[in-house]
Amino acid sequence: MDSKHSHTAISGAGLLIALGIIYGDIGTSPLYVMSSILKGAIVPDQIDEHLVLGAISCVIWTLTLQTTVKYVLLTLNADNNGEGGIFSLYALVRRRGAWLSAVAIIGGSALLADGVITPPISVSSAVEGLKNVFPQLTQEMVVYIVIGIIAALFLLQSFGTQIVGKAFGPIMLLWFSMLGVLGVLWIVQNPIILKAFNPYYAYDLLVRYPSGFWLLGSVFLCTTGAEALYSDLGHCGKGNIRISWTFVKSTLLLNYLGQGAWLLSHLGEKLNGRNPFYALMPQWFLLIGISIATIAAIIASQALITGSFTLVAEAIRLNMWPKVKLNYPTDVKGQLFVPSMNRLLLLGCIGVVLYFQESTNMEAAYGLAITLTMLMTTILLCMWLRMKKVALPLIILFAVVYGLIEGSFLIANMIKFPHGGWVSLAIGGTLMGVMYVWLKAYYIKRRLTEFVRLEPYVDALKQLSDDDSIPKYSTHLVFLTSAERSSEIEQKIIYSIFQKRPKRADIYWFIHVDTTDEPYTMEYKVTEVAKDDVFRINFRLGFRVQQRINLYFRKVIEDLVRNKEVDITSRYESLSKQHVTGDFRFVVLEKFLSIENDFPTLEKLVMQAYFYIRQFIASEDQYFGLDTSSVKVEKVPLVIAPVREVALKRIK
Repeated sequence: MDSKHSHTAISGAGLLIALGIIYGDIGTSPLYVMSSILKGAIVPDQIDEHLVLGAISCVIWTLTLQTTVKYVLLTLNADNNGEGGIFSLYALVRRRGAWLSAVAIIGGSALLADGVITPPISVSSAVEGLKNVFPQLTQEMVVYIVIGIIAALFLLQSFGTQIVGKAFGPIMLLWFSMLGVLGVLWIVQNPIILKAFNPYYAYDLLVRYPSGFWLLGSVFLCTTGAEALYSDLGHCGKGNIRISWTFVKSTLLLNYLGQGAWLLSHLGEKLNGRNPFYALMPQWFLLIGISIATIAAIIASQALITGSFTLVAEAIRLNMWPKVKLNYPTDVKGQLFVPSMNRLLLLGCIGVVLYFQESTNMEAAYGLAITLTMLMTTILLCMWLRMKKVALPLIILFAVVYGLIEGSFLIANMIKFPHGGWVSLAIGGTLMGVMYVWLKAYYIKRRLTEFVRLEPYVDALKQLSDDDSIPKYSTHLVFLTSAERSSEIEQKIIYSIFQKRPKRADIYWFIHVDTTDEPYTMEYKVTEVAKDDVFRINFRLGFRVQQRINLYFRKVIEDLVRNKEVDITSRYESLSKQHVTGDFRFVVLEKFLSIENDFPTLEKLVMQAYFYIRQFIASEDQYFGLDTSSVKVEKVPLVIAPVREVALKRIK
């Protein structure tokens, strides 16, 4: 079995990994869902039988239709060589229409925005439980504790989560077991809550209860982590996810039913700041329960953070995000660290905590963005179903059913906009703008890059290589080229070699990197353009493979030398006798916006935004993993449309 996916086979270890990695967000939702629903009732915090039964019924059927049917049973089938997530799905179907890039951008940016809200609300909800044990604890102290936990969590990211990750599974197993046991203890005391399994009570709440429809915005919080099940498909495998979800869903439902049973025991009362989740716990167990809840919330946050890193890495390889630096802190497959994203998420999370202060206030900002992601996933899934030649009536049925469900959630969530929902939309909108600019700029640059045939320049390259009158620039000169055809090269590279400053070398290497729609492709092809003088290497790398071109190029050279296809010994006579290996030098052409431009307003704005963002990110040689000691970065102008008429008059 492929080592890459060996851990995805159904096993006890695989099920434990699934518990630890993917259920943090959806698993901590009992901390705040019911308190959010009651807060949004027609009489805030008033415990009413129709409200309680209807709310629990809505939660039951949301987890069933949205999480179980859509994601666990249907969406997990749309895997890209074992990998999941909205960008993996987009990579599968993007050939079916250029407009799908807009769908992926909206979904991906909304998912990243959700990553800014989830850690604050999960950790705050858990830590606020300390007030039940220590009444003297003020909200200001809680805020400091929450910020401290979040800051520590982000600071640990650079070391990787290999050791901590091993403990995630058992801790989450303990968490879910606790949820189930607490729920059962109260269901036994008030079994009337089991009536909530009847969908009539959900219908009654949404249609007959005053302003009941708008409570869907709070109900939706129970399923916000469903997208994570799909995003982490590659880590766990669909078999492990489906089996573990049976256990997770059972414990979640038991806990929600338990909270409903407790609420039915206090009809007519006001919550008065009590959280139904913590109300299930005996007084002696509170501190233990709060400690477990806090650890579970930290794990939920960790899953969202690492998920954001993976999302950004995929977006980079799909040309939807700036080529920022990526680090791989451990040898664990797929585990990476994005320093720039880590800083942005940390600042965003601290900002959310300081702005909203309490978890109940954060609920207003939570859920709105992720609804958009789910709608975009539905659109991409419809395209995938068409690609799989599923019967059209079934595709239409799927689109209508989930369009109505998620559309209803979106409309209900819009009521949150003035109360904090604008925060998540503002974050998502900003990220969306960056993705749009980067993708649009990529197509503009590709359209305007001038390619020429390489063949007419081969003899000139050989002559330059043999010209002793020109000082040797390097033994091996390596250029990165974006030309997809092996027979072509950028005109700017030819200009750099022959005109800017003649670059004499013994061997010229042209490297092209093609990012495939498969996640883990690692292939290369060598073309000998001119024997012993000019070579071209095409790398085919999956969109989840780290682009360490320096390392891969060295490996290719070793293979070529071993097969006696190339001699890399220095051609200096004195060094050749000592069998000294020649030096390698990389040349990276970095484009800048020429001042001699006259182009459409939209393209002008896009390119100005593109080059403004470029100032704050690492250069391409760092992204491609090139050794900075052997890299020459040359600036070349990007002329979009030169001014054709210049009002210049000659005088005597």
